[in-house]
Amino acid sequence: MTLASTPRSTAAAKADTFHALHVRGRPFVLLNAWDAGSAAAVAAGGAPAVATGSWSVAAAHGVADGEQLPLDLVIDNARRIASAVTVPVSIDLESGYGADPAGVAATITRVIAAGAIGCNLEDSEPVDGSLRDIAVQVARIRAARAAAAAALPRFFINLRTDVFFRKGVAHDVAAVELALERARAYADAGVDGLFVPGLADPALIERLATASPLPLNIMATSATPPLDVLARCGVARVSHGPGPYAQVMQALQAQAREVYAATSA
Repeated sequence: MTLASTPRSTAAAKADTFHALHVRGRPFVLLNAWDAGSAAAVAAGGAPAVATGSWSVAAAHGVADGEQLPLDLVIDNARRIASAVTVPVSIDLESGYGADPAGVAATITRVIAAGAIGCNLEDSEPVDGSLRDIAVQVARIRAARAAAAAALPRFFINLRTDVFFRKGVAHDVAAVELALERARAYADAGVDGLFVPGLADPALIERLATASPLPLNIMATSATPPLDVLARCGVARVSHGPGPYAQVMQALQAQAREVYAATSA
């Protein structure tokens, strides 16, 4: 069932539920899904919400990340996921699939109609990963917020800043201050959450979580501190990104090797 066929109050209630999950110091965990089947499995396992990861969705469709997957497929995938689960659904929209603010607004309108109550948006260019100028990104956010206000006012915009994803950038206090500068500007523009992938140092995470005007989302990797440490640092949300997809594909490949080795024996 998509938003188009769901009472507005139901979508609003899901959006409210999703907002309420973001509590500083009590992080909730997202095992990122990539299609309706994986979303249903995660939800059946007890997840309070489902979120996609763009890398996994792209890989599942046989293309690279970086808005290489056509937007029509992204929206159709979102619709199928929202129809497969009853929990809130947030969709990774990368940089918004828009060359300008109007394009980003159109994307937000479409994903809300597909049944999503939240999204991830990035502040880097999909072509080369370079950070957008803050003013340019703020204009894109304001357009997204205005589109959401017209369709689902509590739509959750989780803004991913790629400050710590840039090659050769030191993970230090200066980088945290750069991320905070962006967080403050994005909060003023109407963002609901801050996603900072690549950051793994507990002291820097705590510094960012404490000073950020937005609840902090960290991505789980082999270098990320345990959940209890992230909680003490003030993190509100932990995403697993491409990890679940990679693990499932590795397990499938291992099974295939076992099956076909036995067949050829």
